[in-house]
Amino acid sequence: MTAAPPPAAPLLTVEDLGVTFRVGRGLFRRPARLDAVAGVSFTIAAGETLGVVGESGCGKSTLGRAVLRLIRPSRGRVLWRGEDLAGLDAEAMRQRRRALQIVFQDPQGALDPRMTLGATIAEPLLTFAPELDAPARAAEVRAIMARVGLAPELINRYPHEISGGQAQRVGIARAIVTKPDLVVCDEPVSALDVSIQAQIINLLRDLQQSLGLALLFISHDLGVVRHVSHRVLVLYLGHPMELAPRDALFATPRHPYTRALISAVPLPDPARERRRARVLLTGDPPSPLAPQSGCVFRTRCPQATERCAAETPGVEEVAAGHWVACHYV
Repeated sequence: MTAAPPPAAPLLTVEDLGVTFRVGRGLFRRPARLDAVAGVSFTIAAGETLGVVGESGCGKSTLGRAVLRLIRPSRGRVLWRGEDLAGLDAEAMRQRRRALQIVFQDPQGALDPRMTLGATIAEPLLTFAPELDAPARAAEVRAIMARVGLAPELINRYPHEISGGQAQRVGIARAIVTKPDLVVCDEPVSALDVSIQAQIINLLRDLQQSLGLALLFISHDLGVVRHVSHRVLVLYLGHPMELAPRDALFATPRHPYTRALISAVPLPDPARERRRARVLLTGDPPSPLAPQSGCVFRTRCPQATERCAAETPGVEEVAAGHWVACHYV
């Protein structure tokens, strides 16, 4: 995959997006505030893949759902082709969902056990292509099944009769049957065996190239993200740490957290793996229910100073297309 697609006007623009939840803390205690996503901005162009990485609980999935308005953002804007999705009513947003689809992490859990695979894939067509009659829908389903590598005889099977890899192919088929422009892939391979992961990743790449899809690819696996992404966004406790073109991020990571994540990815060469220096983080992430002053990463950062506790770093462009939130880049 090339390092970046041809320059184009963005399909999706996310500006200072924030998602806040109120978490109950008992009968006589006030609900706590949890900032799951805080001040995230990025764009995605047609045919581009933006990878989103970070530790578990850093807000990756919440970000993906907020982009699709499956979760209502607390602040910021999500613009689809320049149109603010927050200003749309339910019917208008339903029509936009034809172009905005999602593939979920748990392939089996995302499928209705009472529906056949063919009915599951055909369901979006009932909403977005009501002009199709039953034979036409069946033809569309069979064509999509062939495109994602599902045997035609599976059309009348149920989810419990297929493997996890086949179930994820059904999820992908359901997402692309409406011919969308953007697909949010929420940890689409984390529940699969390594060999099946490679097949699903290659399938997504092939579909992107043939259909011109834009992908928001969420994962905790930097090896996978490096393989599929044009640009990478690094999150920590819901905050953006670094956003850069893929090759620049992996060659010259600027943020200490990014360097630690990359350091944890094993190298295929045993000799190089033994020689390289590790960037080890100490301690656990602080509770998101007890936000700290200054930089959210400072309690684990090997470079932290008093300034990091007193001032919240802004996200600044340190090179062309390379943005970092750190006082000491």
